[in-house]
Amino acid sequence: MHAFLLTIAIISSLLLIVLVLLHSAKGEGLGGIGGQAKLFSSQRGLESGLNVFTSIVAALFLVTTLLLSAIQ
Repeated sequence: MHAFLLTIAIISSLLLIVLVLLHSAKGEGLGGIGGQAKLFSSQRGLESGLNVFTSIVAALFLVTTLLLSAIQ
């Protein structure tokens, strides 16, 4: 059971890192000065689906981490 939970925790942590890196930047940065930031806008549907999937993976990571700490 411990090895299974540890495997799930490692996989979910790596997946969580990848998902966070896939999110688009929220700030405009220097592109906001000349209005260039609106030129490269992302799809909103894809971003909302990515938010939901990231939340699910984060909850899975949290639960497995709490279960691993309770077992030891």
